[in-house]
Amino acid sequence: MSLFKFSYADGQLLQIEGVKVRLRVSPRARRITLRVDRATGEATAVAPSRSALREAARFASERRAWLRAQLEDVPPPAPALIADGRLEVLGQVWRLQPDGRRPLLTQPGLDGIRQLRGCGEAEVDPMIVARVVRREAKTAFAASALVHCAALGVERPPIGLMDARTRWGSCTPAQKGRGASIRLSWRLALAPWAVADYVVAHECAHLLEGNHGPRFWAHVRTLVGDPAPHRRWLRAEGARLHGLLATPRA
Repeated sequence: MSLFKFSYADGQLLQIEGVKVRLRVSPRARRITLRVDRATGEATAVAPSRSALREAARFASERRAWLRAQLEDVPPPAPALIADGRLEVLGQVWRLQPDGRRPLLTQPGLDGIRQLRGCGEAEVDPMIVARVVRREAKTAFAASALVHCAALGVERPPIGLMDARTRWGSCTPAQKGRGASIRLSWRLALAPWAVADYVVAHECAHLLEGNHGPRFWAHVRTLVGDPAPHRRWLRAEGARLHGLLATPRA
């Protein structure tokens, strides 16, 4: 029986010649789209209505060669966090010590390594680790933004955190009756510090230029030099950051 004679449901997972394809309905979609989440290795076919899900499944099947090619570049699963294991955060190495105590991040030792104690009982709890990473990320990003904003001659706005999969940061310039704000993905703390600092500088530059024109990139280069290596790193390695830690509960 043909795959396309069945009825489909929002959220249904299909196996199309070994490729996982999740069907989704989005009333905001104007047409059927297909995308690959490199962090999960799963494709999503989005349809504007439930009645269009069959056509979305057909479209995914027709593009199966393209899907396989995209999934060949999916990074390997992130290694599990283990007791006495190491995690690089904000350019520093943390040693994870789940000793059942309250979470405590020590200052770097003579070897430059920080101890994250209390990140679980006998095993590492990724949620605890993620909460500490978020806390440290907000402090570090705020300090970085302060430096960049001073160089640009603008006031540093509030810095918030987000966990979006499709963007690393956003900037809302000041408008009448509303101040400016910057939001950054907390997962940038798991990237090399130069890469994270570039994204902070990128969003700070948007306080002066709301587009990506020549004047915007001139500001970015003044702050961090050539942005190309950092942009390449994010394209090649950025998806891996979403598999390192779970999203922490509030």
